[in-house]
Amino acid sequence: MPLTPSSFSYAVTGKVATLTLDRPQRLNALTFEVYRELAETFERLADEDEVRAVVITGRGRGFCSGGDQDDIIKHLLGRDTPALLAFTRATGRLIAAMRRCRLPIVAAINGIAVGAGAVIACAADLRIASAAASFGFIFPKVGLCGADMGITYLLPRLVGLGHASELLFFGDRVNAETALRIGLVNRVVETPEAAVAMAQEWAARLASGPAFAHAMTKQMIESEHTMGLAEAIEAEAQAQALCMQHPDFGIAHEAFKAGQPPRFSGAPDAGADKPQAPGGER
Repeated sequence: MPLTPSSFSYAVTGKVATLTLDRPQRLNALTFEVYRELAETFERLADEDEVRAVVITGRGRGFCSGGDQDDIIKHLLGRDTPALLAFTRATGRLIAAMRRCRLPIVAAINGIAVGAGAVIACAADLRIASAAASFGFIFPKVGLCGADMGITYLLPRLVGLGHASELLFFGDRVNAETALRIGLVNRVVETPEAAVAMAQEWAARLASGPAFAHAMTKQMIESEHTMGLAEAIEAEAQAQALCMQHPDFGIAHEAFKAGQPPRFSGAPDAGADKPQAPGGER
């Protein structure tokens, strides 16, 4: 069954799926429904045969301004612990789905990305920001701890412990130039339109590449975080041996011999087992 989310825009062009948060009048603030549908979409994307890379962006001036004050925040006040825990686990489900998704994800941060919106950006594999973009992990500004939706796992890996601690303790917003300097984003471009265009270009390049190998690369980036060096080397040896059994390895060799660019076979699990973390489960 094709994906048909109702709370955001979803389109597939040339094996690239583009998810566009579509509440511009609210700076694409998240509702309970958007959280749920985003998580479900990322959980199902790898099973969509026509999709091999993903772009996520926002419409209008915002990428995502976090949880909607009216549709979410006011409904959390006064709830008991089990109800609040159910909500926080539901928000974390989205980030887990993005990191488990076997397809590479490129975020085009067109504007403001704060709170949960900043976490979503960090959960992507690559980030391209417009010069107008800004980022804020604003949880302490609203009386909450900086640890939310897995950000204290993700952010130090992107920017280092010192920068992550500063961002998460103070909750201050940083502009695109600062985000680039500290490694929070990969590129900064002039306009929101240019950010989306570059994200689409990068996603198209990834979509034309070896899908199984890309899926394994993402799996290993995630899995090796907790490994020692010897364990990581062994896990990578197993991962590369699996990739060598995939048809894409032979396709690349034949293309090289013919002096032609390779035309890789297709889906991330074509012709081989679904990528798993060598050396143990995630």
